[in-house]
Amino acid sequence: MLFKDRTDAGRYLAGKLKEYAGQKDVMVLALPRGGVPVAFEVATALDLLMDIFLVRKLGVPGQEELAMGAIASGGVRVLNEEIIRDLGIPDYAIAAVAAQEQRELERREKLYRRDMGSLDVKGKSVILIDDGLATGASMRAAALALRQLKAKEVIVAVPVAASDTCEAFRSEVDRIVCAKTPEPFYGVGFWYQDFSQTTDQKVIELLEKATHEKSSAHP
Repeated sequence: MLFKDRTDAGRYLAGKLKEYAGQKDVMVLALPRGGVPVAFEVATALDLLMDIFLVRKLGVPGQEELAMGAIASGGVRVLNEEIIRDLGIPDYAIAAVAAQEQRELERREKLYRRDMGSLDVKGKSVILIDDGLATGASMRAAALALRQLKAKEVIVAVPVAASDTCEAFRSEVDRIVCAKTPEPFYGVGFWYQDFSQTTDQKVIELLEKATHEKSSAHP
């Protein structure tokens, strides 16, 4: 095991991102739900603003595990034109899946972000965090979405990753930080002693705590 739990992993990851400490134009964004405890530790250690960034995969009808695109916070939609073209997926089918996932994204936004206002990343450097990278599909969609939302710089940071996925991201984002890339990889959960699911309640609690601590430190 590399990490005791996501809190332990977040503290370790924070040590790899020290140069961003206290920078006003840098913010930490967590992919829910497992990325939230990791991101909380990073944001706390580096005195950075923290928020959550929601991404929902758009699954191919009948082959839901295959992504034809994704939607993300801020009204962003990213489509995989190659898959759509190769499978001949009609516009109405894309629209139906997108509408269903949009409802779920909005439900989660309301649940997690509550009174945090709209997310504004324009002109900011964003450290995008999850508890690990296997295929990196959700992270890839999130990074593309942040580009569309005019983030100045997109930094992907994870405690553990498959080395080939980590390598592939070098050409897709401004910086990739994979704290550990064990071989063979097996899967993200293999490297955590405790990889139990992060609950919605825990996500809400950590987001509220991060907001409160940041406003207390900088009234």
